[in-house]
Amino acid sequence: MSGRAALRLDGARGTAARVREKELRLALVCYGGISLAVYMHGVTKEVWRLVRASRAFHAGEAAGDGSEAIYRALLEAVEQAGDTRLRVLADIIAGASAGGINGVFLAQAIATGQSLEPLTQLWLETADVERLLTAPATGIKSATKLLARPLARWAAARSETIEADVDPAVQEEVRAKLARFMSATWFQPPFDGTGFTALLLDAFEAMAAAPAGKPLIPPGQPLDLFVTVTDFQGHPERLRLHSPPEVVETEHRLVIGFSGRAGELGHMAELTFAARATASFPGAFPPFTVAELDGVLGTRGREWPSRTAFLARALPRQAAAGAAERAVLIDGSVLANAPFRPAIEALRNRPAHREVERRFVYIDPKPGQRSVRLNEGGDAAPGYFQTIFGALSDIPREQPIRDALEAIETRNQRIARTRATVAAIRPQVEAAVADALGGTFFLDSPTPGRLASWRLKANAAAARAAGFAYAGYGQLKLAGVIEDAAALLAALGGRAGRPAERIAEALWTHLSADGLAERLATGASDAQAIAFFRAHDLGFRIRRLRALARRVDELDAPTSDDAAMEAVRVAIFASLGRYLEREGRDWFDADCAAAAGRVLSDPGAALEAVAAQRDLKPIDDAADAALAMALSGLDRAERRMLLLAYLGFPFEDIATLPLLAGVGRDEFNPVQVDRISPDDAATIRSGGAEATLKGIKFNSFGAFFARAYRENDYLWGRLHGAERLIDIVVSALPRGVRLPPGKVAALKQAAFRAVLAEERERLGAVPDLIAALEGEVG
Repeated sequence: MSGRAALRLDGARGTAARVREKELRLALVCYGGISLAVYMHGVTKEVWRLVRASRAFHAGEAAGDGSEAIYRALLEAVEQAGDTRLRVLADIIAGASAGGINGVFLAQAIATGQSLEPLTQLWLETADVERLLTAPATGIKSATKLLARPLARWAAARSETIEADVDPAVQEEVRAKLARFMSATWFQPPFDGTGFTALLLDAFEAMAAAPAGKPLIPPGQPLDLFVTVTDFQGHPERLRLHSPPEVVETEHRLVIGFSGRAGELGHMAELTFAARATASFPGAFPPFTVAELDGVLGTRGREWPSRTAFLARALPRQAAAGAAERAVLIDGSVLANAPFRPAIEALRNRPAHREVERRFVYIDPKPGQRSVRLNEGGDAAPGYFQTIFGALSDIPREQPIRDALEAIETRNQRIARTRATVAAIRPQVEAAVADALGGTFFLDSPTPGRLASWRLKANAAAARAAGFAYAGYGQLKLAGVIEDAAALLAALGGRAGRPAERIAEALWTHLSADGLAERLATGASDAQAIAFFRAHDLGFRIRRLRALARRVDELDAPTSDDAAMEAVRVAIFASLGRYLEREGRDWFDADCAAAAGRVLSDPGAALEAVAAQRDLKPIDDAADAALAMALSGLDRAERRMLLLAYLGFPFEDIATLPLLAGVGRDEFNPVQVDRISPDDAATIRSGGAEATLKGIKFNSFGAFFARAYRENDYLWGRLHGAERLIDIVVSALPRGVRLPPGKVAALKQAAFRAVLAEERERLGAVPDLIAALEGEVG
């Protein structure tokens, strides 16, 4: 069904009812939470199951079992109620610390089709202090620990915390493990970094060895993964000022990114690197280094062929200085616990083959609660150590996400303003296009040659009509081309740090040498300017096709010819895909990369190499041919409106480009934000994390001290994830459409029962919880 409008037989009327196709794209942001990683695994496992159910639904394959079958029934109910065939994708994942680990494994499962079940075993069996603690010490340190053990046991036995907060059934287990934890080597991290790296590799190897399904991302759709890391020592970044002209500051934030396609995401060693580095919780785990991973790989006899290239990408400053092996990396949540920024930036230039609704979904296991609670509340002012450690740890880690939400809202407002502007000027644009073409007769019969000729006339007419405003528009277009070219050449040349600024300067200097830059910005009829934009201005082409796709959606009424209108969509998105693939670095060969490496000394040659590799003229001709053929299948009125929208885009672009601020090449839809947390899923039990999760105990380390706690949190993660994902899918129904009364509640109840039935045998440490939940679910 992909890429085509679907038809279903309406049983009541015996007629073919139209079914629209729509994608619900999830960008997941996974917070840190120490041992609450187990809860987040339960949530991400439901995301994985929903995406699996969606893929099978669209492929016409049988539904999976458990909660997957319920998600399949949900998608069928959405189609019946709203005549909308919904496909759910998770194509952007960002995570920090515990959320980073879960994000890495979820992304691997989506890209490869591998199972997440081995990761469940990792969390339940090995996320325990007995497995995570460093190996027993020897000699004097061992004797010291033996002396300390009885004191630790005595302290634990006397502790009111255990009596008050720990369930009676696991108090002895927690006492024993807490004693071991307290008697670990003093003034050193108690948990073993090398052992943790080995456990992560074990999980990836188990996923690779288990039976796999099909990738959960469509061919051609990018999957972006971002993991935040803190560079403990920091790396220098140059900042420009008026005076002095340049200063150097130390940057500690790092984002390790992976961009994959169906079938692959990254080498197992690289994914382990990201997962281990982001979860180096200060004080609990030792900082991560490349040497640690090298040692574990060496012990196992594992090769890492892409090591040099990966280190140059993940640690560009350090690699350029030959110091990547000496980099010291700690927990990603120290400075960026809610990594929205890289996920927002990933919206740019994503392909779309049908209507898209974008959601940012963030997983927060304990809203309003700090991971490390040094200040127990009350009216007293914080003490000396509370102030110091709060400033160093609590405050940066728990900084609200207001900035990220405001950035999303600003983007949404720009889109709304731009759409309103386009609607307001449409009558004048259509009249101007008709006037420029000297009549409307031939609009009834578009051909590739006519489309090309009409585009040139419309472009010239738009420039004339803009008058002096064209200079500002031309400057924006030129600046966009140069910025995009600089970023591409920096990536192709493998330059570390932020070389795009220097490359952009070189390009400006080159284009200004003979006055070309001025003519490009102001000379709409200048032959050299026209040739330059034909060779390099991908942005204009992408914006034009996205605008035409939006116009198709506006005109696509139930009375439209389904097959003809869908043929127009296919032509638009096929052409758009050819332009988008020429933006990425993967399109260019070694010769172009070599020219990019010499860009500072010969910027003209680098630009020519990029233009030659892209070779946009045949792509333009193919787009004209595809659109002319598709438009000819529409009735006269619809064909005319779409032709006027396509040919009138230069007028629209002059009016709206200053409003877009780079958004025009993104998914051009408002972004909605949803949260998954215990506070938001109260169908079974209210009270939030305090009423459901055990991992919040001992400053969020609680789940490391008892398997029953891990089983509890994992199960609640699945239940909360199922509830909230059903809510999110239902909210994607067309405006004014609702499922039948009681349907959502019935689906949630069925999902809860399916999860409990799936996990009853595996979760042997919490039979009373499962029995209680079965009673609460009903």
